[in-house]
Amino acid sequence: MTTRAAFAQQEDAVWVQVEAQPSLAQANRQIINYANRLQDVNGFALGGGWYGIALGPYNRADAETVLRAYRRDGLIPRDAYITFTSSFESQFWPIGANLLNVRVETPAAEPLAQPEAQPAAQIAPETETIVPDETPREARASEAQLTRDEKKELQSWLKWAGFYNAAIDGSYGRGTRASMSAWQAANGYETTGVLTTAQRAALKGQYNAVLDGLGLQSVSNFDAGIEMMIPTEVVSLKSAEYPFVTYTPTADLDAQVVMISQTGDQSTLFGLYDIMQTLDIVPLEGPRERKDNSFVLVGEDAARISHTEVSLIRGEIKGFTLVWPSGDEERRRRVLTEMRSSFNRIDGVLDPSAGSNAVQDIDLLAGLEIRKPKLSRSGFYIDNKGTVITTAEAVGSCQRITLDDEYDAELVGVNDQLGVAVLRPQTSLAPIAVASFRNSQPRLKSEVAVAGYSFGGVLSAPSVTFGTLSDLRGLEGEETLTRLALAPLPGDAGGPVFDTGGSVVGMLLPKADGTSRQLPGDVSFAASGDAIRALLTQEGITTDAGESLGIMAPEDLTALAGDMTVLVSCW
Repeated sequence: MTTRAAFAQQEDAVWVQVEAQPSLAQANRQIINYANRLQDVNGFALGGGWYGIALGPYNRADAETVLRAYRRDGLIPRDAYITFTSSFESQFWPIGANLLNVRVETPAAEPLAQPEAQPAAQIAPETETIVPDETPREARASEAQLTRDEKKELQSWLKWAGFYNAAIDGSYGRGTRASMSAWQAANGYETTGVLTTAQRAALKGQYNAVLDGLGLQSVSNFDAGIEMMIPTEVVSLKSAEYPFVTYTPTADLDAQVVMISQTGDQSTLFGLYDIMQTLDIVPLEGPRERKDNSFVLVGEDAARISHTEVSLIRGEIKGFTLVWPSGDEERRRRVLTEMRSSFNRIDGVLDPSAGSNAVQDIDLLAGLEIRKPKLSRSGFYIDNKGTVITTAEAVGSCQRITLDDEYDAELVGVNDQLGVAVLRPQTSLAPIAVASFRNSQPRLKSEVAVAGYSFGGVLSAPSVTFGTLSDLRGLEGEETLTRLALAPLPGDAGGPVFDTGGSVVGMLLPKADGTSRQLPGDVSFAASGDAIRALLTQEGITTDAGESLGIMAPEDLTALAGDMTVLVSCW
């Protein structure tokens, strides 16, 4: 007895898309890294200026096995996913390769053992054909039943598949017919130029395949009065804290959905627009658009893209935010389209008391994390225009610099040798107090005080740390430095150093890191007032100067420091 081998079936190729890059140069750099450690690495243009890196071609079962194994071993990102040839436009890597028309074998199930047959004349294998579900006449009849919007939708599917590049108008002329024929030819159908009901379903299936595994379903939240499609297999309800209903990740995909719901007027809408931009889920970079009754916020960084849409209708402010990982643009765009088109206002607005029993946290706003700066240090006003000096440490590699977390500032200049940076507010400020630099050298062993935001932005006002002036020079005789006997915190760096009369004698410098020499904890250094004034004069900045008069009470010195010292944040 022998067994008869099963014939393998041919099917369209399946791919594991690893990542996408916004330029060919970036894609080429990344693809070499993958090719050095993985097999079957290919690069394809995705359209819209994006380039994808994909593994394959595989049959569906093999693709799923590769996806699971490589994810498990950390060889590919966790947001890698299965896709199809129709999502690619052209191949750019390996050079000269073209796998866009390849078909792969899917082994049939092993048949049961059969009695050994007698030798017979060899018969040529039959060519596999796809039997149409409708005749061309029947297909035209079923097509005629489509609405104009359904016809437009079909054109958009053909355009997405790369077979149609004309207007989405619902009019089926020669261009649309030619694109249908091209799609039929590419998918093994008879080229009639009219899609049958089953072929339209197959095209739709290809179009929606990118959404596989996301569980896109309509969800009605009656507390918020919002109904919309959300990816239920990758996010789930976490909390409802006025004015947000938050859905957080449940899978490897770092996605997030927020429903927004509250009563209010235009001023409430504008206030929400400002508040949203303080949240960590809305990165700083990206377009913003605020109209009289709506706004759109888009934020993007290296890790994610955030899209927020909110509108005011009849005293109700409702909208949503979608946060999606960067490099997965096709799925993000499709999910966003589904969410936007399905968004529906139903009865109900989130109760202001929602979430009132939630755990309170200074770093959270209604359950969402407030964006925090990369670094916060201190600074102080040096003229009536609001010019600020701070430590150079505070302004390195910043996308944005703010004063007191409220005013944007631009960097005028940095003196690395002295460790001083000069900032200018982008809007005119009128400080209550500015630094008055002491004209003469302070007395050794005299009392000094440093004002600064010791704890970053946790406290709304600066703290004052008292100490002693140990030396008018640095440890190696540097005349631009003074040595202090006090123990500040890192957030105090950049703050003013006062004498007992309230005159500024220097600016506190950060503790030196990365050195093998450890100094006592109460040894600190400051850039001297004379060196700072000389630097500012070179920049054309005039400062106040005078002699220290008398001794200020500690509470008066603290009040002066509060009016002059600012929180400098690097974002």
